Amino acid sequence: MSTIMTILAFLLAVAISGPLARALRVPLPLIQIALGYGIAEYTGESVALNPEVFFLLLLPPLLFLDGWRIPKDGLFRDKGMVIGLALGLVVFTVLGLGTFLHWMIPAMPWAVAFAAAAILSPTDPIAVSAIASRTPIPPRLMHVLEGESLLNDASGLVCMRFAVAAALTGSFSLAQAALNFVWVALAGLAVGAVVAWGVTRSLDLVQRRIGEDAGSSILIGLLTPFAAYLTAEAIDASGILAAVAAGISMALLESTRLLAGTRVQRRAFWDTVQFATNGVIFVLLGEQLPALVDGAIQVVGETGHASPWWLAVYVTAVVGALAGLRYAWVAASMRVSAWSARRRGLPHAATDRRVVVAMSLAGVRGAVTLAGILTLPLTLDDGSPFPARDLAIFLAAGVILASLLIASFALPRLLRGIPRGDSHASEAPARRTAAAAALRAIEDHGAVETPKHPDPELYAAIATHLAEDYRRRLGHGQPHEGEAGHPPHAHDIERELRLIGVAAERRALARLRRERTIDDTSYQKLIRELDLAELRWGG
Repeated sequence: MSTIMTILAFLLAVAISGPLARALRVPLPLIQIALGYGIAEYTGESVALNPEVFFLLLLPPLLFLDGWRIPKDGLFRDKGMVIGLALGLVVFTVLGLGTFLHWMIPAMPWAVAFAAAAILSPTDPIAVSAIASRTPIPPRLMHVLEGESLLNDASGLVCMRFAVAAALTGSFSLAQAALNFVWVALAGLAVGAVVAWGVTRSLDLVQRRIGEDAGSSILIGLLTPFAAYLTAEAIDASGILAAVAAGISMALLESTRLLAGTRVQRRAFWDTVQFATNGVIFVLLGEQLPALVDGAIQVVGETGHASPWWLAVYVTAVVGALAGLRYAWVAASMRVSAWSARRRGLPHAATDRRVVVAMSLAGVRGAVTLAGILTLPLTLDDGSPFPARDLAIFLAAGVILASLLIASFALPRLLRGIPRGDSHASEAPARRTAAAAALRAIEDHGAVETPKHPDPELYAAIATHLAEDYRRRLGHGQPHEGEAGHPPHAHDIERELRLIGVAAERRALARLRRERTIDDTSYQKLIRELDLAELRWGG
């Protein structure tokens, strides 16, 4: 199959995977993997991948978007737990699982075992979200999982980078690796922040001087993660962390002057990019499975076992080891947090064993694990094949499939009855604050403009009507539309006043966000509502 036809087949598979997942009530990634497997069986061949190109094209936008969209308040509130999972658990997993892999499969060299363990350590928020769409996960637990996956993508892939370098060169220095890690991490974060700052300030300057073009702004946004990634890689820093930092920085630095239409179009565009990119990765996993199985079976012979069923044994053992390591770390972290809270006299909830088990099983592997493992070099520096590459890739694919299946069936039962909490406690007060700001803006504007208008009675009547609308929102929390009784030309007056109200609401929400009195999820929801209202009235 030609490259163009393969790409089209992959995109078609991604397009039909959504309706199939809803109809069959099966997690979306599993449907996409099955469709990819069907493509491979139909064509009888697998796509030849260039690991570096694959990594560059697919990972930066995914990591950038994760950084952009993750709720920042949840990330900062639970930063201790998030950092512990994203950094401490990654190192714990690399050491523990790497040792276990080499012990279980002596044919897999130490460096390759640690490389495989490093790339198996990151969790995937998209896979967890696919499961959460069928079984709601408590919001705080979901925020911790999202924050963990945002940072452990970077730490796991950076650890893999050092392990691969050791496999290629045959040498490893802990001191040198530690220094390199500090450099690639800090420089990567700095590059991402600087690139995002430069892009946002440049766009803001252009918008103020010559106006805004939605298409150009969205395209520049798409190119930003690639710019951050390539710039960081050019100075031997972490392009992964640069893409993450660029996403977080863009969300924090974004100009409030951005047009509502641009935000609506950009949101739809990035939703499509995210769906297509993740879908292609999972379809590609399924398409690669037949070839991976064949290659892994050959490697099994090198381990002293003749039966291919040992592949299932290996995958089962790796999944069990990952769950055990994660359970041990999460349980210990929660006990330490409770002990620290008791020492400081702070309130703390008793550790629920079901939550610990759910945290362990919710560490689903997905797109980043697959994308990372496929970047293992094809050959060593001397030209010989990279040892156990097919087996490492097969193990990663097996872990992805197994973790998805286990989480799909186990999480609904574990989370049943666990209080979900109020994830939008700040939404109602924010609505009232925004409505009060809009009410003041309309009343102030009406008091100034009514005497100047050719039809002051009509202008005053419409201003009063809209002010009453906002008073009803303050009293009952439900907007009320009522346009009857006004002549057709009153639409222009109503449009003017409604846009003034929307602008005042947006400023009030921005102030609440700066003061951190509204959570990011509620803020984004209310801003989307205002964007749609502004577009409705021709803003």
